[in-house]
Amino acid sequence: MILVVGLNHETAPVAVREALAFPKERLAEALARVREDAGLGEAMILSTCNRVEVYGRSGEGAGGAVAAFLARYHGRDPAELEPHLYRLEGEAAVRHAFRVAASLDSMVMGEPQILGQVKDAYEAAEKAGSLGAVLNALRNRSVAAAKRARTETAIGRNAVSVSHVAVELARKIFGELRERAVLLVGAGKMSEVAARQMVRDGARATVLGGRTFEKAEQLAAALGGRAAPFEALRTELARTDIVISGTGAAGVVIQRPDVEAAQAARRGRPLFLIDIAVPRDIAADAGKVAGVFLYDLDDVKTVAEANLRERKKEAAAAEAILDQEIREFVEWRRSLEVVPLLVELRRRADEIRKAELEKARKRLGPLTPEQESALEAATSAIVNKLLHGPTVQLKELAGNGQAEHVGFIRKLFGL
Repeated sequence: MILVVGLNHETAPVAVREALAFPKERLAEALARVREDAGLGEAMILSTCNRVEVYGRSGEGAGGAVAAFLARYHGRDPAELEPHLYRLEGEAAVRHAFRVAASLDSMVMGEPQILGQVKDAYEAAEKAGSLGAVLNALRNRSVAAAKRARTETAIGRNAVSVSHVAVELARKIFGELRERAVLLVGAGKMSEVAARQMVRDGARATVLGGRTFEKAEQLAAALGGRAAPFEALRTELARTDIVISGTGAAGVVIQRPDVEAAQAARRGRPLFLIDIAVPRDIAADAGKVAGVFLYDLDDVKTVAEANLRERKKEAAAAEAILDQEIREFVEWRRSLEVVPLLVELRRRADEIRKAELEKARKRLGPLTPEQESALEAATSAIVNKLLHGPTVQLKELAGNGQAEHVGFIRKLFGL
């Protein structure tokens, strides 16, 4: 049986999630420990900033042992963790695994990072020798289903974070960002994330520094760009295409005359201003200058919220795809439950066939090769035809979740 024990952004605050996080370098050791402590046949640990989950293959009742392992491994009080943990078994665990991979269980629905994190977690388990046939099958089917959901729906399209919306808007204005100049006024986290994405798209970055010029130099180096003093604002505005401003200053730092001077030098080429500061960094009337596109934090958030609504609409289509994939996976897993019985039933039938053939040979005396072949073929055909019906019915029963009949059939045939 597949099980999942863990917590996520909905069940636990960040402090608890951080306390249970597994460093990559200790994953192999943790996987060995959880298998031993909880008696898991297979195990995988998914540890990200928004979730810590142990996936396993075991018999019923192993969830409690996994929860105890999490507390013991991280030196926490089990009673402290218990309110934050969820324990899922069987089909519920499978559904959870598929939804996590497809980012339907993420803090930001449709975000692409989780699928890579899921793949990395399975690969770490494979390297540690804790991934067997069951979890490997879960990996293959859940990853394939997640890719289908992203390909066949728009759940991953349209940015929903402030930083990524800024990049999306820049692309709409300029198309390709290759060789575009990006100016960061201030070195805030959201500005940095947006700039990094633009640099990955081929843009060139400049960081405008103020009192903490050293910080500007460090960020510029990380972006493969350069730093400039705040006094060079007008000069840098004239050189740039995209401005991301988030200084945290008490008042406006880029006035309309600064933008007008820049546009005069730029001869009216488009200038995209993104003001993600509170209070605002850029004068509101700067957006009235010809060729200037100005978006403030409220504008960007409005786009992000509209995009998120679109993703939520697409979630229903993604769920439908997962439902189909989950159903097929669960039916396949259930069918495996009767395989040992079918193997044993066929082995027993063949033993009987061979024993009866031996008796017949003693009564009939020596047979020609042709007669031996005919006798072998006839008795094998009888066994195959007798077992065909039960084989089909057993697989159907298992696929419909009625594997409890397996025990009765074992008794019926004395297996």
